[in-house]
Amino acid sequence: MSRRLLLALLAPLLLLGAAVAAATPEVLVEERAREVWGVQLPQEANIRVHLTQKPLDEAVMLSAFWMDRSTGRFLANAVTEGGETKRLEGMALATLDVPVPARRMMPGEIVRDADVQMVELPVNRVGAYSITEREKLVGMEVRRMLAQGRQVMTHSITAPIIVGRGDKVHILYDDGALVLTAPGKSLSDAHVGEEITVVNLVSNKSLRAIARQDGLVEVIR
Repeated sequence: MSRRLLLALLAPLLLLGAAVAAATPEVLVEERAREVWGVQLPQEANIRVHLTQKPLDEAVMLSAFWMDRSTGRFLANAVTEGGETKRLEGMALATLDVPVPARRMMPGEIVRDADVQMVELPVNRVGAYSITEREKLVGMEVRRMLAQGRQVMTHSITAPIIVGRGDKVHILYDDGALVLTAPGKSLSDAHVGEEITVVNLVSNKSLRAIARQDGLVEVIR
């Protein structure tokens, strides 16, 4: 496309001023990179754009863009407000903020907030079964040893057991109009929200209940 034709196409937009907002080349490249990666790119991913050189501070558009999806290497033509075309090249790196242990953790430990730190990793280095959200790691029980600074796999943690076999529990019955409690004994282990069998120590009857929190189960209605 000739410079004269390009200026003719851009002129109406440039006259509007606010209609075309100038942006840094990095921002324009990020937008196009997200389009190229499409649904393969996690929504929460960051894009780090590295230019081999920075020929301009701002541009109004990219008139051409090519990127290698596997490596992130790109070439682009950036158009300035004055209608000049500048060649851009560099790398677009997709990254994710991933929670990792701040220290080595052994089986049976409960992961606390202070035990977790966030690190930025390339998306292609994040495993399919890696924990990618801090909230899904904090509060969990370690099943397999967790190395400091390493990604945590879903099979390496589990929800903690809040009621153990043989534990004394409070049995709760709540139908909305009437609330009753009774002492009981657990006949199995249970995680939060898991079904469990308990014995009502008053009536000596077995009941099916849901483990709600430490030492508290709710009768299934």
